[in-house]
Amino acid sequence: MSLRMKFITAIAVLLFFLVAAILYLIERREEKAIFEEHKSRGILTARNIAYLNLEPLMFWDVEGVKNNLQGQIDQKLLYVVFFDQQNRLFAATDFAEKREKTFTTSFLKGSVDENSYYYEKKEIEYDDEDEKVSVLEIEIPVFARGSSTQWGSIKVGLSLEEMQKEMSQTRFMLILIGLGGLLVGIGGAVFLSSRITGPIKKLTDATFNISRGDFSQEINVSSQDEIRRLAENFNEMNRQLLLARKRMEAANKKLVQAEKLASIGRISASIAHEIRNPLTSANLNIQKVQQSENLDEVQKEHLDLSREGIVQIEKFIKELLNFTRVSELNKGRFSVQEIVGESIKMISDSLEGKNIKLSEYYEKDLPWLNADGDKLRQVILNLLGNARDAVREGGEIGIFAYLSKEEGRKRVIIEVIDNGCGIPEMDRENIFEPFFTNKSSGIGLGLANAKKIVEQHQGSIRVKESEQQGACFEITLPAEDEK
Repeated sequence: MSLRMKFITAIAVLLFFLVAAILYLIERREEKAIFEEHKSRGILTARNIAYLNLEPLMFWDVEGVKNNLQGQIDQKLLYVVFFDQQNRLFAATDFAEKREKTFTTSFLKGSVDENSYYYEKKEIEYDDEDEKVSVLEIEIPVFARGSSTQWGSIKVGLSLEEMQKEMSQTRFMLILIGLGGLLVGIGGAVFLSSRITGPIKKLTDATFNISRGDFSQEINVSSQDEIRRLAENFNEMNRQLLLARKRMEAANKKLVQAEKLASIGRISASIAHEIRNPLTSANLNIQKVQQSENLDEVQKEHLDLSREGIVQIEKFIKELLNFTRVSELNKGRFSVQEIVGESIKMISDSLEGKNIKLSEYYEKDLPWLNADGDKLRQVILNLLGNARDAVREGGEIGIFAYLSKEEGRKRVIIEVIDNGCGIPEMDRENIFEPFFTNKSSGIGLGLANAKKIVEQHQGSIRVKESEQQGACFEITLPAEDEK
């Protein structure tokens, strides 16, 4: 059973017993009040009959009393009996005379006053012996006006049928009121349980999702109570868990990267030792053979191809060693225009060969950079080389530099944009990983080395969407006064 059903069931049971107890007490009080009302009515009726028959009673006119009594009998008043001063039967209605053993006894004996009375509830036989009727029997003394002498007593029998009907109606109304109150209470319990258990259910579902690794959970509660504080604490805990997870993932990523670099370093040292020396010897021997005058053109072409292959291998070894080698930065004071301009000069010939249009824009009064000029030129040169390879002949490359303030700190932004083939969305997360490349040539260390250099300068590099449907690389570096 859910917490909500337990809450509703408990409230319903509590309300049931509470309403039942209240209705029982109310019914008892109403029953007593109705009985007292009928008793008072019976006493008043008896006194009224005694007053009307006082004169015949004083003159011992039995027939006169009986005649008067028969005219006063109705459905409510079943019988009337008069007793004399010696408590003997004086006169009675026909109903009472037929049941002489039941009604011929007086209960007012001894010293009584005008306020004395006797009452009793009883079941008596009606016309049919199997049929019984409830009767309220009341007996009062009879006194003459201005006299303290008791002339006798009068006993009346009132039918309780009307009282029972009235009590049944009262009981029925109380039951309806109780059911209505119970339904309203249960409805309130359902509403209240939804207000209480609803957020708890959200919290339970959210914790289950978090246990499965989904930290994108947030609970919104509009109430101003402990449930809201619980939801706020849960949301804060979830944010801290998400932050801790991101930090852990970043730490694991750095650890994996460090392991990769360590592995690459060991491989690089092995390659340098096992390949570089024989490769240098082979290169020198090829140079000596090329100096021979006995070679024809075909042989010279084969030797040139061999030397080009050796140069490519040496370039690969150099890039690998540069990436794995942890070198200190040789920082100096440089302007953005100076670093970018020198990088453009080094690649301008190849750009002109593809008829590529290069655009430059520098925001005015850019701050100086405290950086290693040679390494930053290497980064810009790598990005320009990738842009050159990505655009078609007659394409466009743009370099933009401007100032930005992030959390009150000055940053210099350098963007390299081209209108080439662009970078697929699925490759953007891995593009700065070592040995990741989509080119047919190269080993995929250029961007990884660029990221390493930029991060050494306390900056960042990323690839983002380009308005020209090409690639856009953004380099963020701290200004000189923000180092």
